[in-house]
Amino acid sequence: MALIGMAKTTVTFGEIMLRLAPPGFERFLQSPRFSATFGGGEANVAVALAGFGLPANFVTILPDKNALADSVIGELRRFGVDTSKIVRRKGRLGIYFVEAGANQRPSKVIYDREYSAIAQAKPGDINWDAAFEEAGWFHITGITPAISSTAADLALESVRKARENGITVSCDLNYRKNLWKWGKPAATVMSEMMKYVDIAIANEEDVQMALGITADVDVQSGKLDRNQYKKLTSKVLSKFPNLKMIAITLRESRSASHNGWSACLNDREKFIVSRAYDITHIVDRVGTGDSFAAGLIYGLQKLPAHQDALEFAVAASCLKHSVSGDFHRCSVDEVGDLLKGEGSGRVQR
Repeated sequence: MALIGMAKTTVTFGEIMLRLAPPGFERFLQSPRFSATFGGGEANVAVALAGFGLPANFVTILPDKNALADSVIGELRRFGVDTSKIVRRKGRLGIYFVEAGANQRPSKVIYDREYSAIAQAKPGDINWDAAFEEAGWFHITGITPAISSTAADLALESVRKARENGITVSCDLNYRKNLWKWGKPAATVMSEMMKYVDIAIANEEDVQMALGITADVDVQSGKLDRNQYKKLTSKVLSKFPNLKMIAITLRESRSASHNGWSACLNDREKFIVSRAYDITHIVDRVGTGDSFAAGLIYGLQKLPAHQDALEFAVAASCLKHSVSGDFHRCSVDEVGDLLKGEGSGRVQR
């Protein structure tokens, strides 16, 4: 059965940034233009959940007296996300540049987020009791504690407060090697955070790099042995007895434009694997993991079984590969159509 019968507000917490991308599949500055949008893992989850019809509240720290930060709030509100708990402080808005890969050329990401408002944030800067009013679910990722030592302390405070308030906590491990440079290794910080988590979401590299749990999985081969994933998820559940379940996305990278996509879930009672999708002509991979997380959060609250929740999450994230930008822009009905086998791409009239 679903983890929660009636959906309450999902609170997500993390950094949202200005996203600058060259047009189409161009290289950086191939033409002197960037498309400016916004994105960030936890904000992406909030937007997707709001699009699925669930109440979503995004919590972050944005720079005060900053027109770009004002635009961030306006954009989130446009998607139906509650921004009333966002805190304004001194600092800057982080930026990231993304160059979409194609065929054998991989995508590239460049971060420019040092000294952002959230990187300078510290425990006590957010009133978590107020932020968690009406909340039934809290979602965070491993990106936030990677930003800075004080952001890591604030992230740990957030999951502790969520646990004190009896809120279900999900964490997408989201290991980012280019961010973990402030001192402590990722495995030390994330292992402490995981003590307060109910549902873990990851890929195989996240588990190995963010938790220090090894597995006989070759992340570069593009071939996935599902038996090894059963062993891997069991290791994680054994190390963290508080976890109710862990879901792992399975990406078979044939090229930047062509991926196999599926997922598995271990809920301590059974190990289940989703339908696999063959995704060709990928438009944008960024945000696909976040749409998986949002789909899983939705499914665990609204669908009758964990298998249904996993299938919904994989289908939702499959569709996100066809949408440019960070945000998921597909409805529950569109995800349902794909689940029913309507994935031909024929024009809907």
